[in-house]
Amino acid sequence: MEKKREGGLVELVKRGGVFYEIPGTAPREVIAALIEAAGLPPAVDRKCFLEAALEREALMPTSLGHGIALPHPRNPPLIDVHEQMVALGFLKQPVDWRALDGEPVHTALLIVSASAKLHLHTLSEINFFCQQEDFRALLANRASPEDIIKVIEDAEADWR
Repeated sequence: MEKKREGGLVELVKRGGVFYEIPGTAPREVIAALIEAAGLPPAVDRKCFLEAALEREALMPTSLGHGIALPHPRNPPLIDVHEQMVALGFLKQPVDWRALDGEPVHTALLIVSASAKLHLHTLSEINFFCQQEDFRALLANRASPEDIIKVIEDAEADWR
């Protein structure tokens, strides 16, 4: 039986970090720069992870709309649930990510998961927050890590 990660999205973002001024003029460059900024757990090979994330992008862009993208590989690269993370990166400049709404991406959330089930759970949580206008405004305005963490913590506390 798979053990559910504890702490929800807030713990994943705390582990992955929030980064500003991520360089790049195309998704490939942004993903590589975000991987470099965040680092990856020791069990994950950066080059393989980047290639896997780019293969996923080639299938269908991971842009959600509203200036947000969720780059990730198709297959989770981790075994240990305690190494999962979400690195949130504010881009130095907006990037055309072929979003359905046509908006360039200003924020990317790099997802590193340990299983398909946990990956889908993380995507679901991120999608929930990205549907909230107040949360999208935090991202568009490049809020502080503390403000972002607080909003996620408050929402997750209400879910318990």
